Amino acid sequence: MATSATPKTDASKAHTPEAPTKGDWTQPQAMALPKEGYFKVEQGRYGPIFPQTPSCYGFSVVAKVKPGREQAIRDYGHSIEAAVKGDPSVLAPLKLHYLRWVLFDVGSGLHFMYQGIFDTDFDKYIEDAVALFVKTGITTVFVNLEGWPEDWKTNVNAVINFFREHQCPSFLEYGEYPYVSSDEIKKALKLKAAFTGMLDLMQ
Repeated sequence: MATSATPKTDASKAHTPEAPTKGDWTQPQAMALPKEGYFKVEQGRYGPIFPQTPSCYGFSVVAKVKPGREQAIRDYGHSIEAAVKGDPSVLAPLKLHYLRWVLFDVGSGLHFMYQGIFDTDFDKYIEDAVALFVKTGITTVFVNLEGWPEDWKTNVNAVINFFREHQCPSFLEYGEYPYVSSDEIKKALKLKAAFTGMLDLMQ
């Protein structure tokens, strides 16, 4: 008795979700990056442009600490804490999500690592940071690091060169809610609070 062949379905295609897009925050995304930190050379104002990733923009800068400056760096952490308590919007121009500072010794002396995640591109972040420190009079923590330009307040190019020379590009970045800006997150939380308050009034 003849039998008809049942078409086979491609299980991998049947169960593969549609690839998330840049504007889709509902699906987590990961991005593997080349060693250089960018996929193709596109020149910005101060050098190659680093791409936006699912975790927005950011960098990790590692530099050696000047002898005897460890406590000054730790004290500077307290200065930033006090500045933000005094004015929660003091760092707002930087469009930050997070900052993380680490001190460590790899055997060749104490090193400082500055990790920042923010919403602007690399060049604008540096320009905004220098302008912020000049405006507020807060001395940057980087003055405690070897190679930091003495004329940093007036020489943005030298500051850019320092960061590019000391940046360690990441090779993988992940976003649980990819490409969402800090302003969008705060707006969503405000909307949630307002909706919760409305529900409370209705009870």
